Amino acid sequence: MLIGTRFKRLNRVIGELGLERCKGLEGGEQRIANSKQQIANSITNAKINKNMSEANYFEQVYAVTRLVPRGRVTTYGAIADYLALGSARMVGWALNKSFHTGGVPAHRVVNRKGELSGRNYFPTPDMMQELLEQEGVIIKNNCVQDFERLYWHPQELENA
Repeated sequence: MLIGTRFKRLNRVIGELGLERCKGLEGGEQRIANSKQQIANSITNAKINKNMSEANYFEQVYAVTRLVPRGRVTTYGAIADYLALGSARMVGWALNKSFHTGGVPAHRVVNRKGELSGRNYFPTPDMMQELLEQEGVIIKNNCVQDFERLYWHPQELENA
């Protein structure tokens, strides 16, 4: 069962990172603790509804999106590749619905060119840019500057 396997892997990787590696980092311990709780909640939600439903897929997308570090960005395709389910377009669709769940940093997900392609789905078209700029990301013409340096792939969790 691929759903459970992905969440188990995320939980294992976060556990292997250990809180001691995050000591001294601003909010590091809390971020790991929150991530573990979010994954545990997602696993619980997946167990409640065992069939491959929209809700399960959305929860998986949200769990991965919550792991994107502050001040970094990822792509719809990177999340889709990591989950090995669906496409970049499906990830975008899931993130479009994330405003109802709260706590999902959808502003950190951009298209493969680093463009803020999801900006029109935020409450205001400038909100995505404003949120990224608050995290230190420079945006020009709706595009992330220094995209290659700021790019984060969920695979980095397994390589840590």
